[in-house]
Amino acid sequence: MMNQKVRWGILGAGRIAGQFARGLAACESGVLTAIGSRSQAKADAFGDEHGIPRRHGSYEALVADGDVDAIYVATPHPMHHPNALLVLRAGKALLCEKPFTVNASQAREVVAAARRAGVFCMEAMWSRFLPSVRQAADLVRQGAIGEVRMIQADFGFRTAVDPEGRLFRPELAGGGLLDVGIYPLSLAAMILGRPQAATGFAQLGSTGVDEQAAFVVKFPGDTLALCATGVRTATPHEATILGADGQIRLTSPWWKGSSLIVSRGGTVETLKPEIVGNGYNYQADEVARCIAAGRTESDVMPLDETVALIETMDQLRAQWHLRYPME
Repeated sequence: MMNQKVRWGILGAGRIAGQFARGLAACESGVLTAIGSRSQAKADAFGDEHGIPRRHGSYEALVADGDVDAIYVATPHPMHHPNALLVLRAGKALLCEKPFTVNASQAREVVAAARRAGVFCMEAMWSRFLPSVRQAADLVRQGAIGEVRMIQADFGFRTAVDPEGRLFRPELAGGGLLDVGIYPLSLAAMILGRPQAATGFAQLGSTGVDEQAAFVVKFPGDTLALCATGVRTATPHEATILGADGQIRLTSPWWKGSSLIVSRGGTVETLKPEIVGNGYNYQADEVARCIAAGRTESDVMPLDETVALIETMDQLRAQWHLRYPME
């Protein structure tokens, strides 16, 4: 597939699926070929909206489509595990929306299935592939701010409590940590390495999900990340990488592509990397790059790191006595 575009299918036809579809419209490495939903009517409506030629009224029909090379799983959190296994068993490349799974046990099962099948698999942590985040990571590797000591990052928003809404339903693994807390945690791991330990506090709301939380994560070399998240608390949406010789601040909203302010040696420089499309296209390009190179994993979002991040969230939830009904 070196000189061919990746033919994409989307499994699930909700809001995040629409974001990925719009991202693919700006993607030169792939083309949106098929949509799969639990109903033909919803698949047709989504197909009409995004100009998708092949519409399937079941997930099974989508993964069996011979004109699809890779599938983006865009279903609610608890469905990622069974949907990912369905895709892998069909031999399709998999890009699974974050959080990769609800817990580490599920994540390890999906990773093992992908490796047995020899099929490409990656968590869709789209912020890792944004030009601003990649440039920040490059600057750190180049020693621009010296030895990195700490990262401060947040992602929280305030929304009204809706017991029937996805974010407040324990059976859908609602709450802040899995939905948006994964963003600062993943950023920290991208810069600092695999998490070694985590501790923190959460406020559990009336429906039993984490409505706000703050936590500290320890990484190799005694480096630290201070993270905040929530669905009932609006945070600044900023991230700062603190080095021995300076700092890099990703301005708000850091998780969807923004400017970088680099402070070092008494100088302050603002960098504004160009972003194409809505940003979801960059992770699709990474999938295409890996497939073209015959790789089954990405070195930007490795599977072992995905598992380690979910293990860290499991560790935090255990401290908060937060278990979901399906566990």
